[in-house]
Amino acid sequence: MKTITFIGNGNMALSIAKGLKESYKIEVIGRSIDKLNKFEDELGIEIDKALMDDFSIENKTVIFCVKPVNVEEVAARIKGKARVVYSVLAGTTISKLKHNLHPNAVVRAMPNLAASIGKSMTTLTGDEEFKAEAKELLGAIGETLWLSSEKELDIATGLAGSGPAYLTLIAEALADGAVKQGMKRADAMATMRGLFAGFGELIQDIHPALLKDAVMSPGGTTAAGYGALEDGNVRAACIDAIAQAYKKATEL
Repeated sequence: MKTITFIGNGNMALSIAKGLKESYKIEVIGRSIDKLNKFEDELGIEIDKALMDDFSIENKTVIFCVKPVNVEEVAARIKGKARVVYSVLAGTTISKLKHNLHPNAVVRAMPNLAASIGKSMTTLTGDEEFKAEAKELLGAIGETLWLSSEKELDIATGLAGSGPAYLTLIAEALADGAVKQGMKRADAMATMRGLFAGFGELIQDIHPALLKDAVMSPGGTTAAGYGALEDGNVRAACIDAIAQAYKKATEL
């Protein structure tokens, strides 16, 4: 079984490892043995663990999951030349990764937290010779899409990478709206979850505008609610959310 080496043991590393653990041997490198043990417990399988000081990544397939601000520090503590580095760091360029880690190849990947249930939307870009491998590897945690530039991946970071946070805001607000009108909290939450589950299936094959038109009858309840969303500039706020997230990604 092929070994995948994770450098970093945070939430994203754990989410990806959960998707890969059935098909790959997992090795995790971190700063604290206690945190590595906790990672192993949460993953639910035995893994190879090591502290990163002087750890060699020579010819390894690495998934790089540290914080962007720690790239230089971590690079200084490990040695060797990785076969390929798959980086999930927001805004960290291929050029910077190659300069600090000196791998044979780099692929940037932007998964999201749905990786832990095999439903991530992961965008990819980097060295073309690893395109097929990247899609197969990250395909174990959900859908993948290879993009033609780092700019597109940074935009996708604001959409698919950060998107779950935006949707949680909308989900919570819709449930709060139902509670405000008199619905029990538990019933509002159950209804909201059912809404998201069904909509997630529909949006795969139908354009959003067509879905909206199908449910909005003249002078009806949907039209009234939709008008309130437009009055609240929800559309403009969503567009600006992507713009601000993309801007931040380029500044990291």
